[in-house]
This record gives sequence, C-alpha cells and structure tokens, in this order.
Amino acid sequence: MINKYFEDEEITKDNLYFICYMIERVARRLHQHNRYVVNSLDKEEWVRLISLANVLHSENPAKTEVDWIEQYDLKPGIFDIADVDHDLVNEIPRATQLGKVYMRLILDTLQPEEDYVDGLIRVYNDELCDTIDNYNCSAYYEPSYVIARAYDKAVFNRFRVRLPAS
Repeated sequence: MINKYFEDEEITKDNLYFICYMIERVARRLHQHNRYVVNSLDKEEWVRLISLANVLHSENPAKTEVDWIEQYDLKPGIFDIADVDHDLVNEIPRATQLGKVYMRLILDTLQPEEDYVDGLIRVYNDELCDTIDNYNCSAYYEPSYVIARAYDKAVFNRFRVRLPAS
C-alpha cells in the first residue's frame, strides 16, 4: 500500500499496528466494540490515518484518543472489556497486545486485491472479533496462525476432553 501523501513511501506493518492499537484504545475508552470505531470512519479517512501513522505515533496516545473521539464524534457505549469472570481472567490484555493480534490477523488473511485498510475493515467486521475480544476465553492469546485458521474456518476449534473412566 502506498502512502497517500508521499507516493514514494510504502505503508508498513508498523503503521497498520499503530492504527490497530489506536482503535483498541479508543474503543476501550468509549466502552465500545472495535467495529464501532472502524465503522464510524469511511475508508478514505482510514487511508488518511494510516498514511499519517508514521507521524501520529510520535504523539501522546491519550491525546490521539481524545482527538479521534472529538473529531469523529464517537459516542460512549456499554461494552466493558473489564467485565470478565475474575476466576478465569487474572489480567486484561493491554491495548498494545490486542493491536498486535489484530495487525497479525489482518496481515495473515490479506487478500491479493486488498490493501491494509480493506483488510482492516474486513477483519474488524467479522464475528470472530467477538470471540477474540471475550477475555473469558483465551482466543486472543492463541498463536497468530491459530487465529488466522479460525478466521478462515469462521470458528475456533472446540476441543473435546475425554475424562478417564472412574
């Protein structure tokens, strides 16, 4: 993908990571699902943001959160990622961790005709994100190839455990 503003500059996976990280931060702050943030901006705005990512990453992330919320008139919701079963979850994964999970999923499933923004919109609108963002399960913690396979098959494998006969 070519940078919108500097045609001799490629958009890198680090630029994609920054955008995924910021989506996670903004969604958490607003108590919204990531897809809300993604779908609140049109594709051209995502192209603009990813083209500016190499500059935006040097800004204070908290300031960038506020800027995005105000600029795009994003509204609070009721989805709280911290609403977990504390018997199952000791620690909520950081936004940096989930930014990497989503960046890898986009890269691992990128279609030949897609650019990073097309992949971002496609991935964040998939139902699998509901599983990844459910921290009561360990989907987000799986290796990237397992998550990509789950995306391709449209479901995480369910393992059956055989208990020994008593």
